Amino acid sequence: MKINILIGLFIFLFSFTAYRLFDLSINKYNFFSQVAANQQSYGTIDTALRGEIFIRDGLSGQLTTLVTNRVSSGSFNFYSRFYPEGSLAAHLVGFLGFQNKVQMGQYGVEEHYEPWLSGQVGFKNFLDKVGFENGTNQGSSLISTIDKNVQFFTEAKLKELVEKWQARGGSAVIQDPKSGAILAMASYPTYNPNSYGAYPIEIFSNPVIQSWFEPGSSFKTITMAAALDTDSVNPNTSYFDSGEVKIGESVIRNYDLKSNGYQTMTQVLEKSINTGAIFAMRQTGQEKFLNYIERFQFGRKTDIDLAGEVSGDVKNLYTGREINFATAAFGQGVALTPLQLVNAYSAVANGGKLMRPYAVEKIIKPTGDSILIRPEVVAEPINSETARTLTSMLVSVIENGSIKQAKVPGYKIAGKTGTAQEPNPEGGYSEFLIHNLVGFGPAEDPRFTILIKLDRPEGVETAAVSLADTFGDIARFLLNYYGIPPRE
Repeated sequence: MKINILIGLFIFLFSFTAYRLFDLSINKYNFFSQVAANQQSYGTIDTALRGEIFIRDGLSGQLTTLVTNRVSSGSFNFYSRFYPEGSLAAHLVGFLGFQNKVQMGQYGVEEHYEPWLSGQVGFKNFLDKVGFENGTNQGSSLISTIDKNVQFFTEAKLKELVEKWQARGGSAVIQDPKSGAILAMASYPTYNPNSYGAYPIEIFSNPVIQSWFEPGSSFKTITMAAALDTDSVNPNTSYFDSGEVKIGESVIRNYDLKSNGYQTMTQVLEKSINTGAIFAMRQTGQEKFLNYIERFQFGRKTDIDLAGEVSGDVKNLYTGREINFATAAFGQGVALTPLQLVNAYSAVANGGKLMRPYAVEKIIKPTGDSILIRPEVVAEPINSETARTLTSMLVSVIENGSIKQAKVPGYKIAGKTGTAQEPNPEGGYSEFLIHNLVGFGPAEDPRFTILIKLDRPEGVETAAVSLADTFGDIARFLLNYYGIPPRE
């Protein structure tokens, strides 16, 4: 009896092995030929189940799959990365590509969270291929802070803006100032990660975190923050604007080449007066001014959970030269990333607390356990009273300054524009302009901070003209989206 059982078991195993070998050699010939070709062309293919990435609908709370996997061929668990939403949030997400002939995440979330997202890299062993289990090789999934609806609206408005002004490109960021969470991050032109090979490599970089720019007058908010926080000025402190400031052989003038006579610090922001920003910096003093640049973390990475972030450049201020401090007071000669600037404005909106920006709110392990990413205060560059005072001044900029188009009836919105010449790599400045507008609302209890940046727009000189309408449109959308009732 035992002999018969053993003989039967032997026949079964022999038959099964023969069938699997036939299946592998004949039925799966095309599959393995394709895999071999891919490996010869690119390197090691990842056949493990990579973690998915989700974004949330801010109203319903429902999750949408932003990144997933799909079986490429047969039943051999050969997966390819798939992006169901196409180009949505492409610069933030990145894609699954090849590095040193090994398949791994490239750019954005895909690269930064590679250790979490990836399962076992490489081909599963032969036993797994012929049907025997080799354990689970599954990566962790992520839930992004991005709100699908806010991202979609922001991308649409940014595309419209870039095309309207025939700009070389543009970026937009929306952040929750209280937590640091990124609600939307967009750049245009963009790409579809499903077919990343069809695009030039330079389009993959995320300008929000990987490109410097000189902000111009939007940096006057930081200058004023330092002056207010050190009690060097108050909103009603006045000075006489003669239209220019002489420093050695250099003459610095207002952007409109006008003199304005006696002006208060609030009017300096409303009218974006360069000489007024220099006055506020001088009242603060160079050493203290530099201290506040450092307190706002300029010149450092924000430590956002996205790959490739650069730190900006404020080294001109460490020379001690007065001319460098004077130009920095109105945002020239200092280079920031858009993320650094929007994060600094969020600190003003958040009562003086600077948060670490983040793009992923939860990591879900294959076991079902999860890790919640908690908001983190990284610095308190100004006190809460300074933040309230500065917020009121920025509200006045929108209500009484040159960007009234950004105003939303019934709400108090704070904001400031910046228009700057693009630095020439060979020294000095080119004729090309960079526009930006940064602000938050509602001023009494901010729910969002918005930054819009436009590179080399044509036919328009100032950010007040190019960006105010779009800023207002996005602010109105967010106020309505979050159901925030008007107070005026």
